[in-house]
Amino acid sequence: MADYQLIINGEKVEASESFNVENPADNSVVASCAQGTVENLDAAVAAAKAAFPAWSATSDGQRVEALNKIADLIEQHHEELSHLVTKEQGKCQTGPGANIEVGGCAAWTRVTAGLELPVEVIADNDEERIELHRPPVGVVGSITPWNWPLMIAVWHVMPAVRVGCTVVIKPSPYTPLSTIRLIELMNGVLPAGVVNVVTGDADVGNRMSTHPDINKIVFTGSIPTGQTIMQKAAPTLKRLTLELGGNDAGILLPDVDVEAIADKLFTACFHNNGQTCAALKRLYVPEEIY
Repeated sequence: MADYQLIINGEKVEASESFNVENPADNSVVASCAQGTVENLDAAVAAAKAAFPAWSATSDGQRVEALNKIADLIEQHHEELSHLVTKEQGKCQTGPGANIEVGGCAAWTRVTAGLELPVEVIADNDEERIELHRPPVGVVGSITPWNWPLMIAVWHVMPAVRVGCTVVIKPSPYTPLSTIRLIELMNGVLPAGVVNVVTGDADVGNRMSTHPDINKIVFTGSIPTGQTIMQKAAPTLKRLTLELGGNDAGILLPDVDVEAIADKLFTACFHNNGQTCAALKRLYVPEEIY
């Protein structure tokens, strides 16, 4: 059985305890994973903070090149990553499953690499010149859920790295394996400390929310957890990006071809087994075709 460890400052780090990651299809044990602690998190944040000055000083072109190399690695390890997602999360290998998720990770990494970050001129006249700059904020803490473990990690981590931030990510304890492997691959491209991964329970998550050296939290998950993060982050005035689920609506018009659209509506409801914020949850139907 494979063992997965924390990655801090470019090195694999063992923990005093571990936990089993199970396949949700049959409850078989997929792998053993290191159980991170608050002390591990503190070490990861210290590494990210130490790496920030040099990484934020790199040129835009260097960061673009790094992300494109990471996208290449995701594509080269596509089969390995997709099977990890299937084993730990349950997505099938066919249809809109694990292969779509991994392919999306490579595509979104390239899209992020291609984003332009120009200085925006707000005013320029004889009296004043006002420019809008978007400098990196420092260390970013990422907390990801289990339903799209790899894709959401990419959505959190790649933009931060692209603008010159450093990252500590805590994946869901249900699905840590693909994220750990992604961060391992990224460390083959990036300087040590730029991206770090620490598993852990609520104590680790709470420490992320209160840590004085984490400047921003990105979280995807439940409303109650998002509220807790916001409360605990308030004393240090962290910047927050909280994506707390969706309540997506479908709207049918009177002239719709019901037979033609029914399967598509069903698919929109149960994509990823319905376990996604973008799943269709409400349907508005004119009374005459109800």
